[in-house]
Amino acid sequence: MGSILLNIVFAVHIIASLGLIILILLHSGKGGGISGLFSGIVETFDGAGIVEKNLDRITIILGVIFAVTTIVLFILL
Repeated sequence: MGSILLNIVFAVHIIASLGLIILILLHSGKGGGISGLFSGIVETFDGAGIVEKNLDRITIILGVIFAVTTIVLFILL
């Protein structure tokens, strides 16, 4: 049972870390960034940076998942 749980936590940890890398690269820096391509299209229809807000929320959620799986892996190993 412990081996199955360990493998599941490893898989979630790897997915969260890859997701964090991709989402952090999508964030706009001072110069606009890659996410400016998508947020510019949405802002013309809505007027707000919905894409940026959702990108921030998803990044925070993945960061919390990454931190939790790191602690669980520390305990299990």
